[in-house]
Amino acid sequence: MKGENSYSVALFHTNSAVLRAEKILLHEKFTIKLIPVPRHLSSDCGIALRFDSGDETRVREILEAACVLVDMICVLEC
Repeated sequence: MKGENSYSVALFHTNSAVLRAEKILLHEKFTIKLIPVPRHLSSDCGIALRFDSGDETRVREILEAACVLVDMICVLEC
């Protein structure tokens, strides 16, 4: 469900992957934030990348083109 009070969280297998994704997305001028993985989600890496849900398709495309492996992207409500 994508409401106006929602955001997306990208999960990664490694810390290096999330840090690389952060660097790439900041360079592309996305508004992102590194956060602890929400408790109800599970990840090999304890850090998640939060961004606007409306940017999900573009974020996926950019990270795929940069060969950054994303474990999953979840949409969460505020």
